[in-house]
Amino acid sequence: MGANRLKFAVTAGLLLLVAACVETPKPPVGPTPVPPPINNGDKPEPEPQPIPKSDRLSALPGWETSDAFIALEAVRGTCAYKKGRQYSKSCEDLKGKSFESPEEIKAWLLTRFRIERLEGEGLLTAYFVPEYPATTVATTEFSQPVRERPDDLVLVDATQLSPPSAAGKKVAARKVGDLYVPYYTRAEIEAQPAPYARYFMRPEDYFFMQLQGSGYLTLEDGTRIMAAYAADNGQPFVGIAKTLTDRGILAKNQSSGDNIRKWLAENRGPVAQEVMNQNPRYAFFAIDTTRMEPLGAAAVPLPAGSAIAVDPLHHQYGDLYWLDADAGTLKDSFPVYQRMVSALDTGGAIKGKIRADLYIGHGDRAGQEAGRVKHTLRMWRIVPAE
Repeated sequence: MGANRLKFAVTAGLLLLVAACVETPKPPVGPTPVPPPINNGDKPEPEPQPIPKSDRLSALPGWETSDAFIALEAVRGTCAYKKGRQYSKSCEDLKGKSFESPEEIKAWLLTRFRIERLEGEGLLTAYFVPEYPATTVATTEFSQPVRERPDDLVLVDATQLSPPSAAGKKVAARKVGDLYVPYYTRAEIEAQPAPYARYFMRPEDYFFMQLQGSGYLTLEDGTRIMAAYAADNGQPFVGIAKTLTDRGILAKNQSSGDNIRKWLAENRGPVAQEVMNQNPRYAFFAIDTTRMEPLGAAAVPLPAGSAIAVDPLHHQYGDLYWLDADAGTLKDSFPVYQRMVSALDTGGAIKGKIRADLYIGHGDRAGQEAGRVKHTLRMWRIVPAE
């Protein structure tokens, strides 16, 4: 019995050992798995979020028929201003791009930008850099001296004026005794001699060059120089178109730049000067014989057709915008302006949020177009899509 129990126990133990071997799985044969590297807090790049349909450039009025190369020049203008500021990523990406077609440009723009509507309607006008004949000696026809910035014009805080004005605003002034007073008006300036003037123009040409901010002068010997904006007298801007229409001299729908300039030429002398004096603002110039490209207030060369002047109280230099302007009120005006532009300039008459002055280019052809732009304007700000 004892031997049988021992045999049974040994047999049972062997059976249990075999069962245990069958039921316990063997580890897999092969190399030991390597654990993934520890992430030291670096987060993966987030997936780009799709731009909502209403915020895409393709939702803009006129996008499909707009000029892609005008848009591209606007972006380049923005990138030239302090390296594009908030557009820096797009500007860096643009450096490595070579576009073969308008479609490629628009496809790139669609991925880089989105839009923000600016509520309301305003006014679009246009400007250009004129080209004018000038002389080095005053004549009956070329009687207007090109006045450079005077030594007595200084910029002071408005609180320093007598009487004082709003704080934090720089204004043009001159010193009388111990007081700063507003600088002279147009009429007062023109009544003063200009003994140091080096160049002379037709008075009506000079008046329009002041409105435009700069101009090319062609001298008797063919030499071409630039008269660039240097300063102004800080007086308020008053458009003389209203003066001429209010007096019944020109009809409202005939008050284009061409017609105003023609009237001033035909009435050159005291009569025209009295009308021009209704605009007290006066610009002074710096003569540059080396630089031929006009610069805007942002100190960036202005791309023709792709740059605008804006009110810096409402807009930042270098920002991109979309213009949708139509319903020109003047005869023979271009019907619609729909394009991307860069804010690279400002002007005395450019006031308000929905207000822009489109830079057309230089020369007579640009001047003819610019004089016919007086359109109802809608604007969108174009911002990075990131």
